[in-house]
Amino acid sequence: MTSRRTRERLAQRLRDQGISSENVLNTLVDTPRHIFIDEALSHRAYEDTALPIGYNQTISQPYIVARMTELLLEAGPLDTVLEVGTGSGYQTAILAQLVDQVFSVERIRPLQEKARKRLQRLKLHNVMLRHTDGGMGWPDKAPFDGILVTAAPREVPRELLEQLSIGGRLVIPVGDEHQTLKRITRTSEAEFETEVLESVRFVPLLGGTVR
Repeated sequence: MTSRRTRERLAQRLRDQGISSENVLNTLVDTPRHIFIDEALSHRAYEDTALPIGYNQTISQPYIVARMTELLLEAGPLDTVLEVGTGSGYQTAILAQLVDQVFSVERIRPLQEKARKRLQRLKLHNVMLRHTDGGMGWPDKAPFDGILVTAAPREVPRELLEQLSIGGRLVIPVGDEHQTLKRITRTSEAEFETEVLESVRFVPLLGGTVR
């Protein structure tokens, strides 16, 4: 169930759903999703579905990981990307293979520690992790060429918009009961262009930290 052929079948399903970036699809094929979930669920690793990872969090379904990554990179390669919500580390690992540097924040320390070990196992050394309230981002490392958020706030956090470089892109699910995926591009110091893309379902973006 964890063979390359199984991963390639998943990639073909994602193509059929409209994912067109071969760079993104090849990265998903090369990345062992089964190591990012509990062993008891590893037989479901290559289903196109979200799976629980503890602490009321999930590993996003592969379609969403591919879609958000593709949206982030659509206008060209990026140097520095902020990920809000490390979670299992799977989305982090995908990003780390496609951009120069990933800065990833997570509010739940035990999840972060597991993710750190998985990223080390894959020898992905261009990731910096921080245990902090995700909605605040990582202002010390700003500005970022891209920001990807893996949990849904009710409204787009102003702090994250301020951490985008000019021309930088934020991909984020927004909403409470009804959530939509948005891509926001910073066009000048004070102006932002927003695209509303599709309906999604994410866990809520919560404040505070968990040790």
